[in-house]
Amino acid sequence: MDILPLLERVARGEISPQEAYGILKNLPFTDLGFAKVDHHRNLRKGFPEVVYCPGKSREHLLAILKDLAERVPNFLATRADQETYEFLRQHLPFLSFHPTARLIFAEREPRPRVGKIVVVTGGTADIPVAEEAAVTAEIAGNHVERLFDVGVAGIHRLLAHLSVFEGANAVIAVAGMEGALPSVLAGLVNVPVIAVPTSIGYGAHLSGLAPLLAMLASCAPGMAVVNIDNGFGAGFFAHLVNQLVEGRRKS
Repeated sequence: MDILPLLERVARGEISPQEAYGILKNLPFTDLGFAKVDHHRNLRKGFPEVVYCPGKSREHLLAILKDLAERVPNFLATRADQETYEFLRQHLPFLSFHPTARLIFAEREPRPRVGKIVVVTGGTADIPVAEEAAVTAEIAGNHVERLFDVGVAGIHRLLAHLSVFEGANAVIAVAGMEGALPSVLAGLVNVPVIAVPTSIGYGAHLSGLAPLLAMLASCAPGMAVVNIDNGFGAGFFAHLVNQLVEGRRKS
C-alpha cells in the first residue's frame, strides 16, 4: 500500500486518523522471497522486527538487515557470532556487536532510557543470557541496572544489595542449576519478576528443563517465566512493563 494516498484521504476527512492507523498497523511487509520482513511491527509493538541469526545464511541475513536499515534506525539481530558480525559490518558499517550478549544491533537514533529494570543472575555463567536481556531492554529505550552472581548458594550476597531494586518497574532474574533465584526475588520485591532459566548446570539439570519446571512451579506471586535461555524475550517483556508504568506516570 502507498501511504501517501491514505494520508490524503485522512486530510480530506474521508477516513479518521484512527481508521488509517488500523489500516497501517497491518501493512506492509517486504517479500524477499526467502523472508517476509515485517516493517509495521514497530507501529504495532513499538519496536522493529528482531532477526534470529542461527540457521540463516550470511547472505540472507545481510539482505534482511539491509531492508530493515532502509526503514528503521534501530534494530536487533540475536544469537550472532563475531564472524557473522564482521561479514555484515563490511556492508553495514554502522552495526555494533555485543559479544557477551551475542547481539548485533543498529542504534542510529538512541532512544531516551527511562524508568528502571534490574537484571539479576544467580551466577557468572548466566551472564550471557542476562546481557541479552539487558542490551535488548536498553536498545528499546529503558534504563537497566545489573546485579550479577547473587544466587541462593550465597544468599547474603543478594540481601546486601536490596537497595538496587528501589524504584524498579520490573526485575529479570536469570538462573540455571535449580533455578531458585526468581522465586526468592518474587518474595522480596513488589514489581513483576521475569524468570529466565538457563542451560547452565549438571546432569539432572537437564539442559535447563529442571530450572524451567522449578520456576513454573513456584508459589511466589508476581512471577512470569520465559523459555530456556530466552534473554531477548525477557528483555522485551520487561521493556513493555517499564514503558507502560512510565507512560502512566507521565499521563
